Amino acid sequence: MKTKRFLSSALAVTGLMAMGLISMSFMADDGAASRIVEDGGTGNYKAIMKEEPTLDAHTIFVPQDLSAFDKKNPLPVLVWGNGACFNSPFEHYLFLNEIASHGYIVVATGYMPKEGERYQGPMSKTEQQIEAMDWVYAQNADKNSPYYEKIDVKNICVAGMSCGGLQTLFNCADKRIKTLMICNSGLFNQQNANQAVGGMPMPPKSKLKEIHTSIIYILGGEQDIAYGNGMDDYHRIDHVPACATNFPVGHGGTYGQPHGGEFSIVALAWLDWQLKGDKQAAKMFQGSACGISQREGWTIEKNEKLENLK
Repeated sequence: MKTKRFLSSALAVTGLMAMGLISMSFMADDGAASRIVEDGGTGNYKAIMKEEPTLDAHTIFVPQDLSAFDKKNPLPVLVWGNGACFNSPFEHYLFLNEIASHGYIVVATGYMPKEGERYQGPMSKTEQQIEAMDWVYAQNADKNSPYYEKIDVKNICVAGMSCGGLQTLFNCADKRIKTLMICNSGLFNQQNANQAVGGMPMPPKSKLKEIHTSIIYILGGEQDIAYGNGMDDYHRIDHVPACATNFPVGHGGTYGQPHGGEFSIVALAWLDWQLKGDKQAAKMFQGSACGISQREGWTIEKNEKLENLK
């Protein structure tokens, strides 16, 4: 009788996992925690959220099965900074997990979120994005690493939301970066710098001239408190391919919605185009009737360099 009850409970848990209604936590032999959320995402490569003992104060999102990836088919990289300078991606883990499930390794600033808990602790630092890039380079070159020759270090996007976007722009000159993604963020003008939260990086608008890659702004429309800053950034950028997209949901975006909501769709299209050379994904951004302009609620502005980008 106990065996039947156990099997029934196990099947129930498995069913809830399949529906993405619960997550499962694991602990590796080295003490590193991991968790499967939303059944690993909707992509072809079911993802896992995990700690890595070789990289303190970061959270990794990566396909559970790495056998499909090698030197000829490596994982492009998304380096992520969190809103409010939180040192944990607890607000963005559904969004980041979804991206990883489409064949990416995501290295997010901060400690792996515990289920149902908000992060309480010191703010993150801009240097953690640099540490993330250092780590993927080292892991890809280390014969003892499970990521050996499985990471596409030539295709790195650095990105972040709100404060994480400011951290990203602070680090924009790093030559290892292939593209930038600024979410619900933008540099402050001198006139509104007093609106910033203490501890945020505050690079001047002249920092935009150090950008050497393509860049996308993903904003929450006019009700997004970062809308003015982000759109002002975009209108100042004329030396690299750039676009500004808006979806009217405010500053919080759609990160907490199932699989990251609408923001994950646009972010993935950008990453697939910029890091994987996906020509179908390019159609989301290029052309007078581009895919984003056809999605309900979305608007896009883009410069000529982006329109002509091959």
